[in-house]
Amino acid sequence: MKLKIFQVDAFSSRTLEGNPAAVCPLDDWLPDEMLKAIAAENNLAETAFFVGHGGRYQLRWFTPQVEVDLCGHATLATSWVLFNELSVPEDRLRFSTRGGELSVRRSGALLAMDFPGTMPRLCTPPAALLPALGIERAEVLEARDYVVVVDSEEEVARLVPDFAALRECTKFGVSVTARGEAFDFVSRWFGPRIGVDEDIVTGAAHAWLAPYWAGRLGKTVLTAQQGSTRKGQVGCEVTGNRVLISGYAATYMAGEIHV
Repeated sequence: MKLKIFQVDAFSSRTLEGNPAAVCPLDDWLPDEMLKAIAAENNLAETAFFVGHGGRYQLRWFTPQVEVDLCGHATLATSWVLFNELSVPEDRLRFSTRGGELSVRRSGALLAMDFPGTMPRLCTPPAALLPALGIERAEVLEARDYVVVVDSEEEVARLVPDFAALRECTKFGVSVTARGEAFDFVSRWFGPRIGVDEDIVTGAAHAWLAPYWAGRLGKTVLTAQQGSTRKGQVGCEVTGNRVLISGYAATYMAGEIHV
């Protein structure tokens, strides 16, 4: 069987930046074990598979190890493929996912995802969490992931986590974030528990990072940057209990896989 595949760099307007995701359009769903095997073969943070037409799609995301309920950068990459590689005429896409109903609109080359927002809450983290990150003291909150708030962008940049230790003390992932200099806030995201030591740009994490920083900074429209050596840029707008997460994308590779 031959399947189309695209590799897209999400949250960047050019290739070799942002966060790469694989996208596979399907006519019908393949067995889960095959989807998992393809994602493991791709060995990217996420591989997205979708089925549908006419602006309405079922969408699923897989890391090299597990299926996940919500993924931002692979949703952005999927939307980019539909709009720019498959030339769908609609300006709005609707996705049915394990994480709920999502929609994506395009405005020129900019894509805006409408995600459910979550205000992270203060929590008592596992005792091993901050030592695994190499952080002495920080405010820790929890949404889907732990959110660790540190004092400076420089502290975020110099993190060298112990991934084996993080794997044992996280339920899913952890964002480390600080107020930015050129951006409203910056972050890095680590998820060794699900097979992704560090994700370059985690769109879904901005569904709780943006509400937190909106409250801290007293503004609803924010700019963000995520990553270490390789980075991507994210626009956020908090509207009630939703967050519009926007960014650009670029196709790095288009081809065919044989399975």
